[in-house]
Amino acid sequence: DVQLVESGGDSVQAGGSLKLSCRVSGSPDSAYVMGWFRQGPGKEREGVGGIEGSGSATYADSVKGRFTISKDNDNILYLQMNSLQPEDTAAYYCVADPGIVRVGLATRLRDAAFRYWGQGTQVTVS
Repeated sequence: DVQLVESGGDSVQAGGSLKLSCRVSGSPDSAYVMGWFRQGPGKEREGVGGIEGSGSATYADSVKGRFTISKDNDNILYLQMNSLQPEDTAAYYCVADPGIVRVGLATRLRDAAFRYWGQGTQVTVS
């Protein structure tokens, strides 16, 4: 099985930046779809964004223009978060899916259709 471990969560003042990392193990196929979800207290779980094997990324409207997802060849997924605001306060989860079913990334994010989930890392903005 694939294992996902997030790191980089912290407390930051509004307007600041953080970069989250997700270490991927278990020898996933290079075609895996990867992404980030978040859930704040009293809020619905939200798909922050995702990235396909081609490198194409999709983002939620709430973070578009502020957050950037990237990955490298060492099985590391990143979430660069800029211009953080209090509404970004949440536990952030790294997710992965084999991508066998042919659905769009936006649809997968909407439906939380990812097989593997990390344990989460807390981001607090004040």
